[in-house]
Amino acid sequence: MKLYYVYILQCSENSYYIGITNNVDQRVAQHNEGYDHQSYTYTRRPVELVYSEMFTEVLQAIAREKQIKKWSRIKKEALIKERWEQLNGLAACNNESTHQNYNPPDEKAR
Repeated sequence: MKLYYVYILQCSENSYYIGITNNVDQRVAQHNEGYDHQSYTYTRRPVELVYSEMFTEVLQAIAREKQIKKWSRIKKEALIKERWEQLNGLAACNNESTHQNYNPPDEKAR
C-alpha cells in the first residue's frame, strides 16, 4: 500500500510551506538541498519539518493540502502545535459582514 503525506515546513524566514509527497524524509532533504530552483523554499532554506499527516488515498491528501493552504497562519500554527480545541474557533468567521453580526431592520421602522 502506497502512503501519501501532507507536510508543513517552516522556512528560515518563518513562513510556512505546505506540500504533498510519498516520502517525507526525501522531500524535506530535496527542499534543503535546493533541488528545484523555482521552488518557494529555494531562497528560504534551511527548512524544518514541523507537521505531517499520512493518507492512504492520494485524493484525500490533495484535498487536505488544499484545505490547509487556505487557512490563516494562526490556524496553521494551532494544527502544528496540536491545539485541537482551537481549530474550530479559528474556523469561525468573525468579520463585520458575518451572518452572526446581522441585525434585521426594526419592523416598526417600516
